[in-house]
Amino acid sequence: MILMQVNNLVKRFGAETILENIKLEIQSNDRIAIVGRNGAGKSTLLKIMAGVLSFDEGEIHRPKDVSLGYLDQNTGLETSETIWAEMLEVFSDLIEEEKALRSLEEQMGDPSIIDDETRYQQLLNQYDTRQQAFKVNGGYQYEAEIRTVLNGLHFTNYDFATSISELSGGQKTRLALGKLLLAKPDILILDEPTNHLDIETLTWLENYLNNYAGAVVIVSHDRYFLDKTIQTVYEISRQRSKKYHGNYSKYLEQKALDYEREQKMFEKQQSEIKKLEDFVQKNLARASTTKRAQSRRKQLEKIDRLDRPKGDESSASFSFQINKRSGNDVLKIDQLAFRYPDDNQTIFSNISFSVTKGERIALVGPNGVGKTTLLKTIIGDLSPASGSLTIGTNVQIGYYDQEQAKLHSTKTVLMELWDEYPSVNEKDIRTVLGNFLFSGDDVLKPVSALSGGEKARLALAKLMMEKANLLILDEPTNHLDLDSKEVLEAALLGFPGTIIFVSHDRYFINEIATQVIEQQATEATVYLGDYDYYVEKKQESIELAEWDAQKREKQQQNNMETKTNFHVDKQRKQQERKTARRIAEIEETIEELEENIANNEALLCEPEVFQDHEKTLELTKENDRYTIQIEQLMEEWETLQIQ
Repeated sequence: MILMQVNNLVKRFGAETILENIKLEIQSNDRIAIVGRNGAGKSTLLKIMAGVLSFDEGEIHRPKDVSLGYLDQNTGLETSETIWAEMLEVFSDLIEEEKALRSLEEQMGDPSIIDDETRYQQLLNQYDTRQQAFKVNGGYQYEAEIRTVLNGLHFTNYDFATSISELSGGQKTRLALGKLLLAKPDILILDEPTNHLDIETLTWLENYLNNYAGAVVIVSHDRYFLDKTIQTVYEISRQRSKKYHGNYSKYLEQKALDYEREQKMFEKQQSEIKKLEDFVQKNLARASTTKRAQSRRKQLEKIDRLDRPKGDESSASFSFQINKRSGNDVLKIDQLAFRYPDDNQTIFSNISFSVTKGERIALVGPNGVGKTTLLKTIIGDLSPASGSLTIGTNVQIGYYDQEQAKLHSTKTVLMELWDEYPSVNEKDIRTVLGNFLFSGDDVLKPVSALSGGEKARLALAKLMMEKANLLILDEPTNHLDLDSKEVLEAALLGFPGTIIFVSHDRYFINEIATQVIEQQATEATVYLGDYDYYVEKKQESIELAEWDAQKREKQQQNNMETKTNFHVDKQRKQQERKTARRIAEIEETIEELEENIANNEALLCEPEVFQDHEKTLELTKENDRYTIQIEQLMEEWETLQIQ
């Protein structure tokens, strides 16, 4: 079923055309990624699809019964409600229906209605119908769904009675995502849903979206996430859209093949055109060949000329060099611990590992475990509470801060770099900035006016100029578009020094890391490989621990069996005696009830009773109750006999 069609869509901001001739189709269960450079119009397109922005030309078709949910990037819940109350809002209809069912139950317990068989039966039928619909719509599991989503988004340790106004911006964004997932719209539109998520939460979100019943449309710079979740890619480039089948990696392969094929077709046509033009030029003036030349000229006029394939738009271009080589031992950390002076809470402790020249180490772990704090401790911005940290010989550290806190908001782009290196010619500074896509008047922009991606590129330009032999990078791919990430990867792969980095970008970790260090609150574990190797070994450790636990449990059970045989036999005999007593009680009660029924039936045969309608009805209902009790007791009696 087609859930949405976008045909020939055009969007302009003033005189500038942002999107042109955009075509896109969403079908049931589609998993779609929209990719493109920063500023290409991806978020604008999502807003238009969600109805947040208008468009200038084209059409968008969506059936009225198709629901749509949209998550804007960095948009969190702004409310004073508690976490639990806000999530419950999604299920307000079910909660109201639940109240209605309780009301029906109370009515069915009313003696006056019980006596009215017609009214009672009507209520019972209504209750059965509504209860079944309530069950089908998830009425008995919505609270479990809320807990599943909140746990998956790492709110496990939070009191759900906490007010959302007390949470951080990232936590509010995660809750907005959770609320949208619980609503389960037919079309789920997510703009950068992986922001503020650690690797564990990303993995949970991937699994959740892969099992999602509706269609999903995603804009994300997380290539690993896209590879795991999507099946179709729409690339937005030069205001237009192009569709590719497959995940992100398949899209890259197909895009390269398409460009190569189009380039060959263009070159082949150009060669044919050149031959025809040469023939016409040489033979048009000759009487003997002029007719053939005229024929070739007509052939030239009829050719539908191909445009030269447009390659990738301009990309940043840079490489990291070093001033001097470091010693072989770059860094040694032993039993390192950190706590803030005014806070008794320890952020991390017992962290030990060493780094040798040329290694590329990815530092991973859950949010809040202190990875950024550890990096700031290594560069000397923070002092450890205990333990030792030794920097090797000739080690020069260059640091990339994910918050770009070391950039000066009042300076221009040009002066931000030139003030650090005043001895370098302005022309050379401008050349460096040009390599990072700051050209012309862009270099005169104040730093405060830059986007997140532009600030990231400026911070990388400063880092490149340092020529340090140890790069400490804190989330270097944040704010970078997909193309800039690939350029950064290429630069780091060619870097002759050592790298320690924190990243939630699993694709980036796979490309760069030679080791993965998992940081926990009280230890650091080293894995000699990339991210996929780390995941594989973690899974092996989990399975081995489960196997050991099962083995120990089985051994304990075997040990306990011998000790408990006597107690089990004693308890069995006690239970047998208890069961026998209960069987006797049931048989005695059944006899009494049958006697009561017989007495009532005898009364019903008496003229003064069966002529009294009210008395007859009372005795009949009493016998019905006795009969039901007997049936229940017989079921219990049969069960006990089997035991």
